[in-house]
Amino acid sequence: MKETNTTGFSAAGLRRLHDVLAAHVESGKIPGLVALISRDGRTHVEALGTMRHDGGAAMRRDTLFRMASTSKPVTTAAAMVLLDECRLRLDDPVDEWLPELADRRVLRRPDGPLTDTVPARRSITVRDLLTSTFGLGMDFDLLTAPIRAAVFEKTDYSVASGPAPDQDEWMRRLGELPLSYQPGERWQYDLSNEVLGVLVSRVAGSSLEAFLRERVLDPLGMRDTGFHVPAARIDRLPPLYGPDPGTGEFLLWDAAEGGRVSAPPAFQGAGGGLVSTADDYHAYFRMLLNGGVHEGTRILSRAAVTLMTTNCLTPEQQSARDAMYRGIAHLSCGQGLHGGWGFGMAVRTYRGGYAPVGQFGWDGGSGTSAYADPVNRLTGILLTQVGMSTLDSPRLAADFWTTVYQALGD
Repeated sequence: MKETNTTGFSAAGLRRLHDVLAAHVESGKIPGLVALISRDGRTHVEALGTMRHDGGAAMRRDTLFRMASTSKPVTTAAAMVLLDECRLRLDDPVDEWLPELADRRVLRRPDGPLTDTVPARRSITVRDLLTSTFGLGMDFDLLTAPIRAAVFEKTDYSVASGPAPDQDEWMRRLGELPLSYQPGERWQYDLSNEVLGVLVSRVAGSSLEAFLRERVLDPLGMRDTGFHVPAARIDRLPPLYGPDPGTGEFLLWDAAEGGRVSAPPAFQGAGGGLVSTADDYHAYFRMLLNGGVHEGTRILSRAAVTLMTTNCLTPEQQSARDAMYRGIAHLSCGQGLHGGWGFGMAVRTYRGGYAPVGQFGWDGGSGTSAYADPVNRLTGILLTQVGMSTLDSPRLAADFWTTVYQALGD
């Protein structure tokens, strides 16, 4: 199924985009996908394949997908609202709202024993959470370190480990751990976003989802976006698969009915918990491209959007991020190799592929990709139900972006 209003894209380029996406589906490695590209409000949508790997219902434009880490750019907007309203300040300590993170201890050596610590030189700030530099997170240099195992044990709630507790218990567990680095010292992936979601909830005096819905989702018309799928819409949610790396067999990571997103979660994970559609994400990224305004309504200040979509890392923080993604480029088809990091998303700081400097957005481990490009006034959304246990979905994403940029008309 195709839906097109194509001024701004070449007809030949759109045919090639369709053919490339269709080839991935026809290979049998990607059961289905929804792709949306937009330029100056003109859109082209591809919905190909089926919801299940063994056939069944066809993919539709309004199919719901688990966004995984592509949640980060959207949930961060809730914190930006609080910054705009001066209810948060970038360099304020978070101790008042997150007392579990007050009076931190820091490992003397990041790979050392958990008992060998020194006092933190300063408090964790709001900026540290927004830039993923508060002192804990995914770090490929520490995969075998005691702190990595401890963080996984205390805070992980992946498909394999089961649901998270409520946010207060989650924060209590996190507060039992030392930091691996001093606050503000090193960029580390993911965990900051989860803490940021708790911070937003406590400052706003409501659940993260309630505040996000009131101030961002509803004003943007993102009615299909949330932290679970109601029963009336569950037929629009495909299973999530993680192919076996050795055999390619489709292993079920998460079912639709009775699965992890079929009921409201106790912990609303800002780092990866959203479920959404291509059109909802299109509305969000189009708002960012428009400087925070959606159809005449201001959602975020222009200054807030600029902060989110500008590289905010120091050279020292940047080096850690660069090293992490250079080390896995061969395992991710280059995903993550953008250079910079803003608030909740990557920001391209050098021309390392088809996309220009300034492109911003992020990818998700469930096979999702969403970016906007202010140079070309372009938004692209690619959603699948195939997790990144193999290179199949990263290769699809790489080919999607390669052909999107070839489809641009003059």
